[in-house]
Amino acid sequence: MSLFGMMRTSVSGLAAQSGRLATVADNIANAGTIGYKRSAIEFSTQVLDSNTGTYNSGSVSTVVRSEISRQGPVRSSTSPTDLAISGSGFFVVENSAGDNFLTRAGSFQLADDGSLVNAAGYKLLGYDLTTTGAPPVANGFGGLTAVNAGVLELSAEPTTDAQLLPNLPSNAAVVAAGSLPSDNVAGAEFSGKTSLLLYDNLGDERQVDVYFAKTATDEWEVAVYDTADATNGGFPYASAALATSTITFDPSSGRDITGGPTTLNFTVPGGAVAELDMTGISQLSSDYQVIAAKANGNAPGSIDRVEISTDGTVFGIYQNGEAIPISQIALAKVPSPDNLNNLPGNAFAVTVDSGDVLVGVAETDGFGSIQSGALEESNVDLSTELTIMIESQRSYTANSRVFQTGSELLDVLINL
Repeated sequence: MSLFGMMRTSVSGLAAQSGRLATVADNIANAGTIGYKRSAIEFSTQVLDSNTGTYNSGSVSTVVRSEISRQGPVRSSTSPTDLAISGSGFFVVENSAGDNFLTRAGSFQLADDGSLVNAAGYKLLGYDLTTTGAPPVANGFGGLTAVNAGVLELSAEPTTDAQLLPNLPSNAAVVAAGSLPSDNVAGAEFSGKTSLLLYDNLGDERQVDVYFAKTATDEWEVAVYDTADATNGGFPYASAALATSTITFDPSSGRDITGGPTTLNFTVPGGAVAELDMTGISQLSSDYQVIAAKANGNAPGSIDRVEISTDGTVFGIYQNGEAIPISQIALAKVPSPDNLNNLPGNAFAVTVDSGDVLVGVAETDGFGSIQSGALEESNVDLSTELTIMIESQRSYTANSRVFQTGSELLDVLINL
């Protein structure tokens, strides 16, 4: 073994331990960084040919490994736009130049333009549900747009679906023909009336009156009128009923419908066609009472807050409680996530070694689920890093000692 070879080997050891200490420094510095993935140095030997009489020292080479696939602990947050992934997926984000990357850093905040941006300035991408919905693009980032919670500001949604679930009194008196609500005469008789608040195409409030009258044993008439046409709050109305129907109950249960539909379609005044769902309506020995009543649609207004479901659907919640789906967050995965290219801002780029990207949505095909109001912390364990730092420090000192010894021996050899 030559003295020069001994010194070169120790230099490679010094370089290797320097790199290891560099990863430790990065890991410790980012121990509190959301979504940070630990890096580590792995060593491998480089051996030179030797014969039985001599030994030629080689060197040590290093390979950087990133533990991207290992999930960090998840902690709760007070912000609904803070997101964490439980599973193997990645958020798809975009920088200011329009380049797409993957990340697990889910500390998103609402920007002034309504987009969701994380601490590194990357915009969260998803599928726009206000227009076309989620397109079937699985092998790339096509069809993705920035998730924007401000796109529905001052938007009015007409009522298209409503629900009314009443109980009709089985002992109610039968109303004779000519006095039914559908006859629209003064003094029309009925056993139940409920008014529903709906919205037209411009977001104006519209009210309809729904009447129930018993026409025969186990048979009921349903009639819907525009409240604005009422005379002193009742019959007769200025216009005919918006819709009428007949429901027949099974006398053995008072619930099962044997005749007539349990849905009623009518056009909301100034609005769209709405479907009134009465599935579950009953005829029992009790007073008329409404179990459930609701309708979609909203008046013009801005979004009050944003909520995100576990499948990544972003809902804009208006002040009236109406929830409008805005976007669905896209998730991506690769066959070998540990071989992704590490980039600034806790972002990752797809490489040949990582495999091709697959794009989808949460809770499908192994993409994992999304937790709103939570953040994934770094997967760095400080005790492990401090232990490695001490080991590397000792190894660095030992390698430097080997180099010093070789230098001293070389001085002796030269002096001889």
